[in-house]
Amino acid sequence: MAEFTLPKNSKIKAGKHFPAPEGATNVRSFRVYRWSPDDDKNPSTDVYDVDMDHCGPMVLDALIKIKNEIDPSLTFRRSCREGICGSCSMNIDGTNTLACTKAIDECGGGEVKIYPLPHMSVVKDLVPDMTHFYAQYASVEPWLKTKTPVSPAAERLQSKEDRDKLDGLYECILCACCSTSCPSYWWNSDKYLGPAILLQSYRWLADSRDEATGERLDELEDPFKLYRCHTIMNCTNTCPKGLNPGKAIGEIKKMIAERAL
Repeated sequence: MAEFTLPKNSKIKAGKHFPAPEGATNVRSFRVYRWSPDDDKNPSTDVYDVDMDHCGPMVLDALIKIKNEIDPSLTFRRSCREGICGSCSMNIDGTNTLACTKAIDECGGGEVKIYPLPHMSVVKDLVPDMTHFYAQYASVEPWLKTKTPVSPAAERLQSKEDRDKLDGLYECILCACCSTSCPSYWWNSDKYLGPAILLQSYRWLADSRDEATGERLDELEDPFKLYRCHTIMNCTNTCPKGLNPGKAIGEIKKMIAERAL
């Protein structure tokens, strides 16, 4: 479980309290991280009391209700609401996950604490800056690389067995929950690619149609890009899609070791 960690020297103060409507009997409180680049203030946490009799079951439902009915200034990302796009990744109740698939009832008792993904620069409120993360993704060239020509009317065929090897890899939605739960990524994200990007890299290394295995491994054989992974397994524990980035990283290390024999 990845606990939210504050930036060094940051001071989060108690912010505003928004009580539930009069007469509400089924109330749940949400303590939400607030910070805006437009204000010369330290971050704070605002508390919103939500009438659960008029709210959906997911944390994202509560956030949307807060923004629509209580505080329109609250800022967060969301899109599909189906656990597919990865937009609403954040730290909820101490764990990196997706707000759209995290049920409010699954959160512990008392206030539901909601923070942006840890150890990433914050654009505003619950919105992290993903620029560096996406640049790292682009760096592994996440597309099929081939040299053998194929007719425009043909397909690059793959056996069912080879296709099955991609299960548990292609489902990654780049939500960054795993990478931002990894202490090695916290301290070395400028050089270490992190579990999400390495899992994406292995997705192409494991693809029987790809013909750039040696080139890809050469790029990864680096003291920081790959070997900052110390198999802590926070990544696997927190993945909202149930994937295993730690295993994928181990497979990459195995491929590099085997080719050296």
